[in-house]
Parts: sequence; structure tokens; C-alpha cells
Amino acid sequence: MVEYFGVIGEALVDVVLSDTATPRAHVGGSPLNVAVGLSRLERPVRFAGRYGQDDYGRMIDAHLHDNGVRSVLEPDTTATSVATARLDPTGAASYEFELDWTLPRVADLQDRLSPDAGGGRLLHVHAGSIATMLAPGDAAVMGLLEALQPSTTISYDPNVRPSIVPDRAFARARAEESVRLSDVVHASDEDVAWLYPDRPLLESLRAWQQAGPALVVMTRGAEDIVAVTAEHEVQRPIVPVDVADTVGAGDSFTAALLAALDDRRLLGAENRSRLHTMDLQDIQSVLIYSSRASAITSSRQGANPPTRAELAD
Repeated sequence: MVEYFGVIGEALVDVVLSDTATPRAHVGGSPLNVAVGLSRLERPVRFAGRYGQDDYGRMIDAHLHDNGVRSVLEPDTTATSVATARLDPTGAASYEFELDWTLPRVADLQDRLSPDAGGGRLLHVHAGSIATMLAPGDAAVMGLLEALQPSTTISYDPNVRPSIVPDRAFARARAEESVRLSDVVHASDEDVAWLYPDRPLLESLRAWQQAGPALVVMTRGAEDIVAVTAEHEVQRPIVPVDVADTVGAGDSFTAALLAALDDRRLLGAENRSRLHTMDLQDIQSVLIYSSRASAITSSRQGANPPTRAELAD
């Protein structure tokens, strides 16, 4: 039986600007990047994210197809979403967005992610970024996660965008709702610090883990990685790399984290109890694998995650 991943969230085009290079356009969106990252790590993926019938939409459609990701939503007549990323001299990106986040009803989304007549099984679902916070599609995403939670494991990356969702109290409440539904959470230190400016980062991670997830991971840019489970707290250095830019690096980390957990048969609802009791050696090894994927992506321009073969080297 084919076991596949579902990813729901925004598809867009990143227009990358810097003072030292010619502007360039890349297909992006945090969940789309995770979907592509999973597919390059040889996981079957179905992606639910809207895009238009315009030139940028055709770029997205071709990118998904070329990377073996099945899109379950047809292109629509609304303009494709665009993110303009401006790189600072260190390669770090800041963003401006032109977005539309409209989705079908929950039942329709669930049907589209469900197995075909030929069989298959939805093993795991990933969501995050604006998908869980931006109206009107956020309600459909949250409804979908609630409907699927009994039968699949779920991962979440808040990837908060204050320029899109500036209401911190709402964003915090929605992040906590998403965390409660999730088994695996990955966030950056910037995400956690913005959501909880008056609380130490590690305290916030512990609170999230105690709300339900088996594993909560925080990446701190060029510093380190912190992981919290019910039994362990782990801190690891990142894999050092010469940075070209950081676009998509966190998404590559997420995709590799999920693939590494799947390699150990820790995803899927029937494996939830094993995920919650994963040992220290497994935690360390999945963090190393994920950090290597993130480093490879950071070493080249755009959201360009590694293949399984590259990570095997």
C-alpha cells in the first residue's frame, strides 16, 4: 500500500531582490517548499494550495510536476500570490506579500487528499505558515486538521508573518490551537520570540510540548537547534555552511525532519505512542539529518532542497 504525505498551505512565487544580484523569481511558499522537499526525499506527496492560471501559476504548476508533487487543486482565475524577498548583506530574507488564500470546503479538501480508487493511505499531514492564520482559508485548514487528526499524524510550522497577520494575540491563539492538534512542531526562534515576547524561548517550547506534541523543535539561525520531548531536551549545533541565502532553509529542515521520522516508522496514527517515547539517539539523529538538509539549501540560491541521494553522501 502506498503511504503518502499531504501538505496544505500557500503556493506563491518569491521575487528575490538584493543589492548585489539581478532580481530573480523562484516558486515558493513555506508549505509548497516542504512538499517539494519531501518529494525529493522520495516521499509520495499530495499538495493542497491554490494558485492562478497566470504566468506565475504556470511556473508553480510546472515546478510541482517536475518535482513529482501531485497538486489536488486546479488553478483558478485569481492572481497567483507573490512574495517579494529582499536579502540583506548576510543573505537573510525579509518579505512583502500579495496574497489570496481561498480554499474549498473542508469536506472537499478531505476528499481531494483521500486515497484514489486504486488505494493508498494518507500517513501524515503538514500545515503551517499563513495557511492556519489568514482568512478565509484558515478556517478550512483548521477544520481539515481536526477531521484528519484521529487517522494521521500532523506537523505544524507557524512560520509567522507579522506583516500579514499583525494581531499577535490572534496569531498566538491560533498557533496554540494548531500545536494542540499536532504531533511534530518546528518553529524558528524568531517565530517563538514574536509570539511570546515576554517569555524565555525554552519555556515556550516546553509549554507547547506539554500541550500535546511528541516533539517540538526550534531552529536558531546560525546558532543551534533545540528539541523538546516529554523525556528529553536536546541542544545541537547546526551544520556549518557558506550561506548563499536562507530562502527555504527552514522548510528543508521540516521536510527532512519528517522524512527522518518516517524512516524510523514513527509517523502515522498507529505509531503515535512510539513517537511520544522516541529515544535520545533517534532525536539526535533526526536533528543531524534535518540540519544537513537545511545547510545544503542555504548553500545555494532560492528554495532548492536536497535530494535523498545528496543527503546520503
